[in-house]
Amino acid sequence: MSDDATGRRPPSIRDVARLADVSHQTVSRVLNHHPSIRPETRDRVLEAMETLNYRPNRAARALVTSRSQTIGILASGSTMYGPASSIASIEAAARARGYWVSTANIDASDPQSIIDGLSHLMAQSVEGLVVIAPQVRVVRALAQHRLDIPYVTLQSTDLDPDHTLSVDQIAGARLATKHLISLGHRSIYHIAGPQDWIEAEARMRGFLEEMGANDVPVTPPILGDWSANFGYYAGRELLRVRDFTAIFAANDQMALGLMHAIRDERLDVPRDISIVGFDDIPEAAHFWPPLTTVRQDFIELGRRAVELLLGPLDDAGSVMTTTITPELVVRASAGPAQPI
Repeated sequence: MSDDATGRRPPSIRDVARLADVSHQTVSRVLNHHPSIRPETRDRVLEAMETLNYRPNRAARALVTSRSQTIGILASGSTMYGPASSIASIEAAARARGYWVSTANIDASDPQSIIDGLSHLMAQSVEGLVVIAPQVRVVRALAQHRLDIPYVTLQSTDLDPDHTLSVDQIAGARLATKHLISLGHRSIYHIAGPQDWIEAEARMRGFLEEMGANDVPVTPPILGDWSANFGYYAGRELLRVRDFTAIFAANDQMALGLMHAIRDERLDVPRDISIVGFDDIPEAAHFWPPLTTVRQDFIELGRRAVELLLGPLDDAGSVMTTTITPELVVRASAGPAQPI
């Protein structure tokens, strides 16, 4: 039960000062790690805080110190595996540096939602901003706002190259496509992500580049919506003709739907049709058959995002690259091409 609910006010900085027998200015210096405080005084103040269960008011401290110890995240589609994993990795990296994270979830299709999300985070005096909203319109909206704090977008885009940190989506798509070509496949379809999504565009570009580099004929990619349902219905439609031996799906959920559609037609993966996905969601290893896919290192992505905002932990002076190379995880869903 809260103090407000019981009619008692929460302890204040002056209550701590009285119990520790110091001035409230001294308590403030302890809170802000001022170097002039003697160790025995600091210990006495900290003991008083513990006794009173005192918790500093972060908003008030931000006004006094101009530091909120908070990183903001502007996110779209945060329930999906990629954005959710990115948020979790940033939170872990931020906490390791003594920072909290505040997330504003936006509707990327609504320009006002983007503005409201930014305003909400700025009102909290965040010290840095991470943007996990992989739509072109969000990046363009950011460019129209002159942010006076460090920020980084977790997308591979040329729209804002000075603030970009990303997994190399093009390289990942090329790895997936190259794997299928190496298995002898020449009739390969690509189920892409939604239009306007930066990652979907990059993965489609990687597919087309690798197909072109190997002189493999290309059919137009099919624009999906990231869902297993779309993968299933796209698979059912494609199997009406069945003029392909392999499909590269732009994410693992659509790959799962494709595998379902193939089984419903009493065909086998990978004997009849090979499937490769993208992301390596935790369940990918437990699909049947286990899914060959492209893994993104979200832990490293979060660590580098926080380091770009707050600076390196040490003074080694090493230059941090802003592109992370993905990894192909070979399992059992892709095999040698068979005649159609």
